[in-house]
Amino acid sequence: MYLKKVDGPRAVRLPDGTMMTRADLPPAHTRRWVASRKAAVVRGVVHGLIPLAEALATYGLSEEEFAAWQQAVERHGEAALKATQVQRYRQP
Repeated sequence: MYLKKVDGPRAVRLPDGTMMTRADLPPAHTRRWVASRKAAVVRGVVHGLIPLAEALATYGLSEEEFAAWQQAVERHGEAALKATQVQRYRQP
C-alpha cells in the first residue's frame, strides 16, 4: 500500500476522543459548502491536522471567510454554519 507523503500529522485526536484524518476533510474541488464540510475544515485547522495556509490555498478560501466560520463554530457550534440559520446566529 502506498501512502502519499504529507507535511504534518496524518491523524489527530479530537477533545471528544475521536480521531480525525486527512480523509475526513472535504475534497479540494468542493463547490457546495454545507455546514458539516465547513466544520471539518475548521476542526482540521484548529487541532493541527492541516495548516491554515494550506487550507486556504486548497479550498480557495479567504482569511476573512475562514475566520467567520471559526468564530461561528466557537460561539454557537456547527449549527451556526448553516445558511438557513444566518439571521439567528449572526448579529449586525
